[in-house]
Amino acid sequence: MSPTNEGKEIEGSLTAEIKLYYDLQLPELRPAPLLIALHGYGASKRQMMREARQMAPANFATAALQGLHQHLKDPKEPGGPLRFGFGWVTNFRPEESVALHHKALVDMIDLFVSQGVVDPQRIFLLGFSQSCALNYRFAFTHPGHLRGVVGICGGMPGDWETSEAYKPTEASVFHLAGTRDEFYPPERVADYAERLRLRARHVMFESYDAIHEIVPAMREDVREWLESQANG
Repeated sequence: MSPTNEGKEIEGSLTAEIKLYYDLQLPELRPAPLLIALHGYGASKRQMMREARQMAPANFATAALQGLHQHLKDPKEPGGPLRFGFGWVTNFRPEESVALHHKALVDMIDLFVSQGVVDPQRIFLLGFSQSCALNYRFAFTHPGHLRGVVGICGGMPGDWETSEAYKPTEASVFHLAGTRDEFYPPERVADYAERLRLRARHVMFESYDAIHEIVPAMREDVREWLESQANG
């Protein structure tokens, strides 16, 4: 510290390594199509892996990555005093969380491809709630990594129309919304398909009788969409 800084409060930063955790399930036949599923705020990789297995076709590998930011929460399930929940981004330096999210996905995809367990031409990314907009940021910033992206009950990037980071992609997009979603009501998502088509050639948008949740009809439609995209 310089003598001229004595007595002054200085804000600095340190670079530290963090570990991000994931669950992976592989089919017998490899390399396989891959569905990477990301949970919403307050959930975990375990919860999202259960959802992924219900939506992925039988021949798919499934992976669930856990969020960057952990916090304590009251248990929603019996047993244990407190449980951990995870999120992807906060309003404190959100660009750093976005960069970590991108790096984690790139590293995960590169790892599975290098191991020969997934088909690099058939990789799909799915996000629920908070991870939805983040996944759109990734899909259109790294257009060569994905065959398709699925967003459920989530939003669009706030800088969608203004950022130069987003590029056109050949990846297909499937956005699913709930007609009774308290966070993303119909009037908020009404123009999502039109906005997504600014950079994606293939966009499918469907509404369901649902609140902020994943319902059976959504799971069935995602499974059929993944099968058609993987085989197309």
